[in-house]
Amino acid sequence: MTKEYINPPALFHSTQYGFSQIVVSPLGRTVFISGQVAWDENQNLVGKHDLAKQTQKSIENLKIAIEAAGGTLADIVMLRIYKVRYKSGDGEIISEALRNNFGTISPPASTWINVKGLANKGFMIEIEAQAVI
Repeated sequence: MTKEYINPPALFHSTQYGFSQIVVSPLGRTVFISGQVAWDENQNLVGKHDLAKQTQKSIENLKIAIEAAGGTLADIVMLRIYKVRYKSGDGEIISEALRNNFGTISPPASTWINVKGLANKGFMIEIEAQAVI
């Protein structure tokens, strides 16, 4: 499905951080994916105390979810990223994972939210997504 990615010059250049300012999608099948964390299918935590590993596993879980709905990561148009106790340096780690998985040409839009905690004290990050297939 063709989507339009808009990054107006009057807004900061966000694709270097792994997300677009605006994504416009024509009508299609809308998919809402619950927040994904660094659990494997047996609820084992992947990357204890390692933000890079937890972020990557969360994105891998998004990939599993979107593929189960008949899509790909390229169909994701919006991410909401919940980071526990965001601190300096976390942004680059998260951005690197976004760039590696979504690229810098047409990444999804995103909102990053600093939170006090998540459902499990070992979770450092949770990522939810919306997609149009």
